[in-house]
Amino acid sequence: MAILTVAEAPSARSEHKMSCQKSDIKVSTDTNDTIDIEHAPVNDDPRQWSRTRKTMTLCIVSLATVVSTLASNIQNPSNLLIEEDLHATSSQISWTLAAFQLIQGNFPLLWSAASEIKGRKPVYLVASAIFVIGNAALALSKTINMMIGMRALQAVGSCAVISISAATLADIYEPHERGTMMGIFYAAPLVGPALGPILGGSLSQAFGWRASFYFLLICGGIIFLSFLILFKDTHRRERSLTYRSALRRLYTSREPIQSSSKSIITAHGFSKDQTLVKDTEKQLQRLDVPDDKLVVASTLGLDEVRLSIKDIDPFRPYFRILSRKNNVLILTANGLVFGFTSCLSYTCARTLANAYDYDALSVGVVLLCLGIGSITGSVIGGRWSDRVLAKMMGANGGKWCAEIRLESSLLGMPWLPPAVIGYAWVCEKHVNVAVICVMLILIGFSSTWMSTSLLAYLVDANPGRSCTAVATNSSFRGSLAFVSVITAVPLQNTLGDGGLYTVWAGILIVTQLLVILVLRKGESWRKEGEERELKC
Repeated sequence: MAILTVAEAPSARSEHKMSCQKSDIKVSTDTNDTIDIEHAPVNDDPRQWSRTRKTMTLCIVSLATVVSTLASNIQNPSNLLIEEDLHATSSQISWTLAAFQLIQGNFPLLWSAASEIKGRKPVYLVASAIFVIGNAALALSKTINMMIGMRALQAVGSCAVISISAATLADIYEPHERGTMMGIFYAAPLVGPALGPILGGSLSQAFGWRASFYFLLICGGIIFLSFLILFKDTHRRERSLTYRSALRRLYTSREPIQSSSKSIITAHGFSKDQTLVKDTEKQLQRLDVPDDKLVVASTLGLDEVRLSIKDIDPFRPYFRILSRKNNVLILTANGLVFGFTSCLSYTCARTLANAYDYDALSVGVVLLCLGIGSITGSVIGGRWSDRVLAKMMGANGGKWCAEIRLESSLLGMPWLPPAVIGYAWVCEKHVNVAVICVMLILIGFSSTWMSTSLLAYLVDANPGRSCTAVATNSSFRGSLAFVSVITAVPLQNTLGDGGLYTVWAGILIVTQLLVILVLRKGESWRKEGEERELKC
């Protein structure tokens, strides 16, 4: 019986070409035969697109991500104005932020499943339209309860591009290029939080707090048109484990061909009416396919595949990701880092407004320092990740494994806990705001350096499931950010900035130990998970 297995992607373009040239045009009963899902031959291969086309794709998804992440904290400098205008409490303001984080983190599971079935572009278009509607409703909100609900709707529309865009980059770039490209891309969602406070502060000062949402409404319309006119879908079913699973079901539902020699099913083994051809000579006849349209038999028949409820269930691949220990630990680590930064940006805005008596624009200028550090850490960290990957591959004779990505995170780790403790007591003692700015830059740089490597690792460690892996990452990040934002004000009022962020420093040390543990044990855990899945 034909059995499909999945091999890890090679890291060099030369290996890609070799795998294409030597691909079997058959499905055999030999369980040792493997299919490199990262390089399954496809028509109009996105990885063979021109540099211009790839750059345009990168720019569109990056710009969309900037706009989406602007929504996460553009209202922070305006929170006091919203409280006064809508007669809201601090707790209700926290809910406008927390509801956004919770929905933005967990709804990508549904967007991810949809993108694996329908492709990336339709999901981008639908989500962008929802984002536009949500911003229009927010700008017209008359009550705080309506604002909380519309922030949730806004999050539904904004979260798709954040989760699927990383998978889009995995569609068009080779594994050995992803560190640099992920670094550039990961800077995009950091530009949003960096510019969000200063844009929100300046717009609120000049035109009132509603102006921020009108601004997002206009940007959302531009993004929708960009996806509609300029974006070309990057998704290919041959490289999707969702379709692979359905294709395996299609093959195993049919009787294998019995012969005295090793059983082989060629592309001519199935007729157009989906009945098995009985002519053995036709079954054994080798498919003559031009080199530029080479297709392995494991991808043939995708047009016949009909996805079942089991295939499109967004929670099944979610739990597949969580079934591997290495994934769970990295997801937890990345989620805690994001929860920390969400708590930081919110409470820092409160501290500046209450203790330093800063207006909305001044708060935005200070928070810009966190964004500057984050962007710098993302770009430099991504390039460093690729450099470490290339160096270690050379030392290992060209051998590659996903855990190499985590080596690059070690350089940024030692700086984060001391910077957090420094920020904690600088704020507690109300030291000059310039020192706060320095601490925010260090925190942004070191935390994002870590996060860039962790995201690249999740993509590399889950070939064929990159979209689901990123969506699961968003779920962890959003859920932990929800908890951190909801508890931020009570903890800040009880412990003060000094106590609150000393606790966070301890949590981040534990987070770094989780990353080191995966670096040491992750490869064996990952292989165990792959073997277990193949037996299912």
